[in-house]
Amino acid sequence: MIADRVRLVVIAVLTITAVTVVYLRLGDGALSRLPQGWYRRLVPWLFIAPAILVVGLVLVFPAISTVILSFFNFDGTAFLGLNNYTSTLSDPVTQIALRNTTLWVILLPSLSVLVGLAIAVLADRVAYGGLVKAALFLPIAISAVAAGVIWTFMYDYQPPIADQTGTLNAIVTTVSGNHPIAWIIDEATNNYALIGATLWTQAGFAMVILAAALRAIPDELLEAARLDGASEWGVFRHITFPFLVPTIAVVMTTMTVVALKAFDIVYVMTNGRYGTDVLSTVMYRELFTAKDNGVAGAVATILMLLVVPVMAFNLRQFQHESRKV
Repeated sequence: MIADRVRLVVIAVLTITAVTVVYLRLGDGALSRLPQGWYRRLVPWLFIAPAILVVGLVLVFPAISTVILSFFNFDGTAFLGLNNYTSTLSDPVTQIALRNTTLWVILLPSLSVLVGLAIAVLADRVAYGGLVKAALFLPIAISAVAAGVIWTFMYDYQPPIADQTGTLNAIVTTVSGNHPIAWIIDEATNNYALIGATLWTQAGFAMVILAAALRAIPDELLEAARLDGASEWGVFRHITFPFLVPTIAVVMTTMTVVALKAFDIVYVMTNGRYGTDVLSTVMYRELFTAKDNGVAGAVATILMLLVVPVMAFNLRQFQHESRKV
């Protein structure tokens, strides 16, 4: 079995390499017959054309197909217009999912920036700051599914008369003496618990990006402010924070996209039960359980319309920062 897989990998690598060499040689040969001015204009397209083709096949074409499917019935045989959109938006399950997605979009980016910025600023002031940063960064390497399993055990609930196997409930019952909390069953806490589990995996990303931005602030500027009598809070408020605003905007938009796409942890920990549905879980059930391509396409289109403006803003920020450099 392993030998077969290795053989397939070798064959795939050799095939892709051969096709690439032939494509570049034939393409360059064809372009070399053109006038020099046209050759210089078209050579860059020779190299980016494969990437454009791949993006078109795996991103643009599926997106357009999804939008088209959203106007048809479950098997694509009858045109329904906007009926799929009106039915899914009037469905109480989708309305709960929209409410929860809004909660994710508000809390996850804000808490990621807050925790990441706090650790980035404060960790450099203590001798063990490197260990703190490493501890916050390590969960990035853990898959969302594994994180969901870990936090399911962390939030585990047992009746008050039983021993608590969940870490958080063991702490609650031992330290405070209160009854255990059904973190992922109680609708008053479960969405916040899921966001907290996701925050554990994403705060390290925010911390790394913000720590890099902090190092870009000139030390001379900070020292000058301190010599002029500015307090540490004043230095942070009037110098450090304004320098970090563009980076914070990028981190916020990136975390917003993560929040809008939230699926793995919700699926693993609750599967959308107990009022924890988000748009991605609704889309998944409509597509794979109800087998309704039309409604699933409508939910996916709504989700895409929410993500695209955020991504456009993020790209604009990157372009703005690139022009500065």
